[in-house]
Amino acid sequence: MAEGAGSAPQAFPPNAMLVGRHGAIMPPKRMRFIAKLLALAPAVFLIGQSSAQQIHTYTGLCDASAASALGKDHFVVADDERNTLVIYKLNQPEPAHSIDLSAFLGTKEDKESDIEGAAAIGKRIYWISSHGRNSSGEVQKRRYRFFATDKDEQTPTTLAPVGKPYTTLLDDLIAAPELKKYRIADAASRAPEAEGGLNIEGLTAMPYGGLLIGFRNPIPGNLALIVPIKNPAEMIKGTKPQFGKPIELALGGRGIRSIERVGKEFMIVAGPPADDGSFMLYRWSGKADDKAQAIPGIEVSGLFPEALIAVPNSTQTLLLSDDGGVKSRGVACKNKEKSKQSFRARIVEQK
Repeated sequence: MAEGAGSAPQAFPPNAMLVGRHGAIMPPKRMRFIAKLLALAPAVFLIGQSSAQQIHTYTGLCDASAASALGKDHFVVADDERNTLVIYKLNQPEPAHSIDLSAFLGTKEDKESDIEGAAAIGKRIYWISSHGRNSSGEVQKRRYRFFATDKDEQTPTTLAPVGKPYTTLLDDLIAAPELKKYRIADAASRAPEAEGGLNIEGLTAMPYGGLLIGFRNPIPGNLALIVPIKNPAEMIKGTKPQFGKPIELALGGRGIRSIERVGKEFMIVAGPPADDGSFMLYRWSGKADDKAQAIPGIEVSGLFPEALIAVPNSTQTLLLSDDGGVKSRGVACKNKEKSKQSFRARIVEQK
């Protein structure tokens, strides 16, 4: 659907063209040459010809910070400014349903838990908050939450909390011997966007169970930090997490804003630890020793990408923008009435 319109996002035509870094359409001869090179890669992400100009808009919230698919036609989005999950249908910009998690998370309705990541394993979706201080550097324990919801395969707009929120993950990260070199306690003492601060924003499922946590901050040695969790199902029953060996990825000095398993690989949104800096999309095999590869041809300037959704039974991935700070007539989106709030989404096509 085009910006401001109510039409559905459409699959891209077979004659989709490559778009250069600055938006220029590549000449046919060069396209054929590049196509031969790209054919050697295991997976390539492209922007469709019409997608280069179109922004798909969904209403009802601004700060799209985490998301997951609900079947082939629906998806659920968390807003890091409230404790509500909002469900959308792909062909409708308006919300289909919403779930208030305040009581389940043990917080007040107007006190957000800063939900930043989501990952699905089977019918269960795991969610994680930032586990960092607020922007002023103050400790707010409601921001330390790891929890889960179960989806109903027969009713896509139904989502129910399961188990109980796990609230001591930060303590476990600090105490973990395998993470000692990262000085998590020191990072947790700083504001999340400060140099060396602590801010979790990525969560994804591993191929054979377990989760990967992606850190926006810290970025030790200019490398993005990923920490595996082996037992998420036990955590929501109160059991302490079992961590795997941490992984470091070179993402151009950026941290992880979102990570999603797409087919046999992972797609990563890499971005700065603070507001200033550039975003880049990467693909990664999931193997600790393999390097992440920048994905060419996808222009994300003007967006603030913080969530990815791999659309089931499709070659498409939705890239969602956290538009809370986007201003219109001098007013930031998150300060507008709920009915006037919106976020943008772009479709990335995997060929």
